[in-house]
Formats: sequence, C-alpha cells, structure tokens
Amino acid sequence: MVNCCGLVSEKNEPVPLKSISVELQIKDHVASVCSSLQYLNEEDRPLEAVFVFPLPAEAAVCHFSAKIGDQEIVAEVQEKQSARDQYDDAVSSGQQAFLLEESEESSDVFRLSVGCLSPGQNASITIIYVIELSVQADEALRFCLPAVLNPRYKPAASPAGVPEVSSTSVIPYTLSLSVEVISSDRISRLLSSCPLEPLQYLDKQHCHATVNLSAGHRFDKDVELFVYYENSHQPTAVVEAGSSVAQSGSLMADPALMISLYPEFPASVMSSLASRGEFVFVVDRSGSMDCKMHHGNDAQMRIESARDTLLLLLKSLPMGCYFNIYGFGSHFESFFPQSVVYSEDTMEEALKRVKSMNADMGGTEILRPLKHIYSQPCYPDHPRQIFIFTDGEVWNTKEVLDLVKAHVYSHRCFSFGIGEGASTALITGMAREGSGHAQFITGTDRMQPKVMQSLRFALQPAVDNISVDWAVPKGMKVDMLSPPINTLFQGQRALIYAQIKGRSSEKKEGAVTVKYRLKDQPVTNQLQFTLEPTEDTGMTIHRLAARSVIRSLEMEERAEGADTENIRSRVVELSVQARISSVHTAFIAVNKDSKQTVKGALLQRRVPVQHMMASMHGGGRRMCGMAAPMLMQCSARSRAPRMDINYAIPMRACMMQSNSMRIESDSDEAEPQKDPLLQLVSLQKAEGFWELNASLAAVFGKTEDEVTNQKAAQVDGSVWATVLALIWLNTYKSDQQDEWQFVAMKAASWIRSQKRDGLSQCVCDGNALFGCQVTEDTLGI
Repeated sequence: MVNCCGLVSEKNEPVPLKSISVELQIKDHVASVCSSLQYLNEEDRPLEAVFVFPLPAEAAVCHFSAKIGDQEIVAEVQEKQSARDQYDDAVSSGQQAFLLEESEESSDVFRLSVGCLSPGQNASITIIYVIELSVQADEALRFCLPAVLNPRYKPAASPAGVPEVSSTSVIPYTLSLSVEVISSDRISRLLSSCPLEPLQYLDKQHCHATVNLSAGHRFDKDVELFVYYENSHQPTAVVEAGSSVAQSGSLMADPALMISLYPEFPASVMSSLASRGEFVFVVDRSGSMDCKMHHGNDAQMRIESARDTLLLLLKSLPMGCYFNIYGFGSHFESFFPQSVVYSEDTMEEALKRVKSMNADMGGTEILRPLKHIYSQPCYPDHPRQIFIFTDGEVWNTKEVLDLVKAHVYSHRCFSFGIGEGASTALITGMAREGSGHAQFITGTDRMQPKVMQSLRFALQPAVDNISVDWAVPKGMKVDMLSPPINTLFQGQRALIYAQIKGRSSEKKEGAVTVKYRLKDQPVTNQLQFTLEPTEDTGMTIHRLAARSVIRSLEMEERAEGADTENIRSRVVELSVQARISSVHTAFIAVNKDSKQTVKGALLQRRVPVQHMMASMHGGGRRMCGMAAPMLMQCSARSRAPRMDINYAIPMRACMMQSNSMRIESDSDEAEPQKDPLLQLVSLQKAEGFWELNASLAAVFGKTEDEVTNQKAAQVDGSVWATVLALIWLNTYKSDQQDEWQFVAMKAASWIRSQKRDGLSQCVCDGNALFGCQVTEDTLGI
C-alpha cells in the first residue's frame, strides 16, 4: 500500500461543491424538501468525491438523481450490499455512478459517493426527502435544514461506526431556499433564524403563501423556519390516494391516512403540578461541551450554560422529591451513590459540586451512565424523570435508543440537544422512546427557558390511555401503521398513520374516534374522512407512513431473539416498494449510456477545508481556534482520484474573540459577572424563602440598610425578603418568567404557610422600595 500525505491549503485545493439550492413545500404538518447540489471537478484528472452530510433523523429520502450535461440519471432503491457492488463495478470500469446510503449507526447521517467525474465536468445532484414538522412551545411548526454534523465520538476499542468527519469555518458555497406553504388552516406568520424576503400570500384566505431566503446566505449555521397556523389544536384527518402503478394490495397502492392529534390543555390542568418524583439530571461533560453556544461575542460556553441551568433546576424542585446528578464523558460519576431526598442540605451539597463541573471528562459515552441509572431501583410513588443534556456527539445512537425503549415503563426521558450539530436521531429518539419531550438549543437560544418548560411537562399531568377506533363501510378495514402512543404532554402533537384496505359501494366517508384521558377526565374527538381521495399529493403521507413502519421494524430487528433475516427482508421489500431510504438499502444510479469510459489512475484523498476542533478522547483537554493542516491520503486503488469532502458540516469554532490559540486554563480565567436573576435564585433556600442579608440587597441594587429600614416592625425578616424577591422578579424579570416560575411558586407557597399579619402592608412597602405597583394576586400570595 502506498501512503502519502502533505499539507494543502484552501486556495490550492478548492472544494468542488459550488452551491446548494433548496425548495421546501410545507403541507399542514409535513414537508417535502428538494435539495440540488452543484459540483465541479476542478482537478486535472478524473474524480470520485465522497460527501458525508446530515439530514434530520425523521426524514425519509425518497428521490435521488444526478444530471451530467443534458442527461439525468434517476437512482433506484436496492438492497445495500447489492447497490455497493454495482457502484464499485461501475466506477472500476470507468462508468459514472452515484451511491447514496444511510449510516448503519445513526439515521441522521448520509454518505453520497459521486464516481468518475471527468476533468472540468459539472454534476448536479438532487435529493428529495419528506419529513414531519415538530411543534414548538409557542405552537409553531419547526423546519430545520442542518448545516452542521459534529464528529461523533467513539471509543478506540469500538467497531467502525458513524463516518469520521471534519469541520469548516469558512463555507465556500452559498445556499438559496424557496418556501411554499399550503394549509387547510389559515397561516398567521412565518419566521426564521436567517433573513427572509417578505412573505407573500397567494390567496385571500391566507392558506397559501411563499417566501425566499435573502440572497447571498452563507450556509454556516442551521436554517430554521417557524410556521404559525391560527387553529393549530384542531385535530385533522388527511387521506392520500394510492399509486395506480403500485402492486395491488400494497401500502403504496392503497389510500393512506394521517391523523394529527394536538391536545389543548385547559388552564386548570396547566396549573396542576405534582409534588413527587425522582429527578435524574445527566450532563455531558465531554471536551466538546467546552465550545461556545453560538458565534456571538457574548456567547457562553456550553458547559457554563449547563451549570446555570442546573442551578435553576435544583432551586425549582419540590420539597420531598428525590434527585441525583450524573456527569459523563469517557467515564461517568454521580453526585450521590443513589438518588437522595431533596432538602436544604442535599441541595446545597449538589450546588457546590455543580460549580466545579467542567468539560473535562474526555469523550462522549452515554450508554454506561444510562445503564447504571436503570439498574437503580425506583422509589414507590415517585415516578422517575431523566433529563439528558448533550451536544449529541455519540457513535452508538441505536444502541442508546434500544436501552431507553427497554425501560420506558419505569421512567420518562427528556432530552436536550446543545448547539448546532446535535444528533437529531439521538435527541428526538431518546425522548420518543422514553415517552418524554425533546428540545434543541441552537443559535442564540437560551437553555434555561426550554429546560424549565420540560420540567413543567414532567410535573404536569399528561394525556394517556390513547385509543383509536375506526368506522368504515362493510368490505373495508383500516390497519394502523404507527406504533402505539403512550403519552402526550402539553405542547406535543402526534401524527398517526394508517392504511385503508378494500373497497365498498356504500357510503364514501369513514370516521375515526380518538379517545384519551387527561387528569382522569375522558376526552373524545371524532373526525370524518373521505374514502375516495382525488388530490395528488406526491405520496408524502404514504412515504412517511412507510418510514414509520421501517423504523419500527429496524428497532424490532435489534431486539434480542428477533428473526433478523425475516425482518431485514421486510424492510428491504417496503423500502424498495416505497422508494425511501433505510439502513438496509441504498440509492444507486449508473450512467450506462455514457459513450466513453473515464480513464485514469485512482487515488483517495481527504481534503477538509479547515479543521477547527481538536479533542483528545482520553484526557478531554482541548485546543480551540487552531486550524489544523489538511491531510491527503492516497490509496492503492487504481481508479480516478477519490476525494472525501464533508460538505455542509461547519463545526462551530470554539474560539475566543481573538484568533490566537487558546488552551483551557481554569486558574487564569476571571470569575464572570453573574446574571442578577441567577444571583437571586442562588440565594433562595430549598423551602422557597430568602433570608434578609447584604447579598440579597446587592441583587436589588440596594444596601442592606436601605432594604432593612423599609421593613415594618411586625413583619418577619424572611417574609419581607421573600416578598421583595417576588416583586423584583415580576417587575424586572417578567420577560424571563419561564425561567423563574417554579422558584416563584415555591416562594408564594412558603409565604402562604406563614403568619399573614401585615402582608398587604408588606407588599405596599415593597412596591414603594422599587417604585412599582405589583398586586398580591400577581405574586400568588
């Protein structure tokens, strides 16, 4: 084998990807995404390029084609090994070939091989996928076009998994994005994390609209879109006609049905919070957590934001519950041998350890701490709630999800993806399999409000006992394709897929009755749907239904004692039939009509543009802001040069404001200025009250004497301090109420348990001190 390597620069070896064009069509709760990628071989020899890129974990790739000159080659879905063999045979013989395959370890990573491009030749690659849109806290539907694929950590002893990728800080290509929204509901607005041109409505009802991304956008961060409908909680049932060319009786030939269930929680339920539970917080402390949250100058490091969030969580827990905190990297550690009762002493001990938490535990191995947590016995009448914080850089995603699913009846799992590049397969998968809720903290998002929202979900009643009953004419039946839904939290939506089989000359409508229980109260929704759909919707619902079945089969295949050969065969059959990606299939296209073969010796070369992160798996120490040299590797294969280029995967550089090299050093860094809100929260006692002292007065911007002298003689010092804290929160931090709501509820509950003599005067005096007007009702006392 010949091995050669050398330094290459960005100018000397330009990346052949020139532009990305995306057309997005949103229909109600689902979307179809068409991405066109323009490549140019600027080498003086034939080229084979391999690109590793991210797609959302929930996506179903349903089309892959390549256009070279005037000729378009549309790929077929085949069994994966057969597709690989066909690709290798074609490229080895000098034919142009293209291969698209999903990673076997993580469903959000794809690999695209572009074979035998002649010198100076252009190629246009088109990939189409369909996806469900996730619901946000403010009821928006979120679409994300991921720009980042973080390197996935795997221990040295582990088998090869997710492809190793590198990162760029300078993106040499641009992104254009056009969006069309079609809905049965009125579109109220559309927002984005990136600059947009004005939204244009195409009808008077505002149910059809278009918008474009502003020109010249550099694809250096995720592109997020948020669509708002006026009646988002209205349940819907949409039927899609089957394909006339599909095999009779198959999923693709029969009509497919999609039900949207998005329960609205009454105010009485929203205010009902549990006072029991076991809360386990699992925090990623690997080296990658030492990167900044975003590109801004005021950005916190990820681990700093996690520390601040843990402070809020610890102060917000109800008295008498159980809790523990785990940190993990190449190994893991817990604050206590097992979960302990929440009290002033245990809370203070945990807070001291939180302050010393750093991103110093090496790589990212989440499986071992989860196994340890699940091995611990649960406490009776204290349901276990696990909160997992990670930037999603793991290699064994599917093994983690299998473990969470195996323990779904003993816990709920709330997951948080930190920073751009967090694995959607991991974050959404853990929440899905653990009957919890997933949140992503990207761009300038604050971690604290999203985490506190999930804490509210954990403490609130959830929709459960969900059942679906069908009423169709004689001679027809409906087969459920979606796995059973165990629970739904406030703000969550479920999409249920089904296949309508048979024919009937009777009535042309069917009905579905969805029943569930909310805080011991039964709720029933009945929806009508047509049995003769005529509109051609591009098979989006069919393909999402097929993807749901395939994901369930893939998980079943990994279960102990499964009939793997039979399941694998069913996955391949459905994948080929529906023309969508799976772990066992790949898209393959060969240009068999090319009149001349491509000749030339073949090398393999890896050319990252600029590698902005170096992390040593063992020690966890990191260097940030250094550009690593590009590496060129030559293989012995006698084909055209093979170039591994990781496109659309800029790792957010963990750089200081200057571009100079920075090596982490805890001792040299000055203590950062503390947020006044976090300062106030840190002073609260576990029972919910504050003590009257100089530290509290400093948060208010007052001296201790100023605060003490305003207190009425008959009022207890802690009651006065706690009333002042509540007034200050409602006056100066009302825009961050999501973050301090539980802190305030504990405080109000504690005040109500005390002697109420002079409380009204106490509130008046507090208003006078701060120069505001806050009522007792507003304070909850």
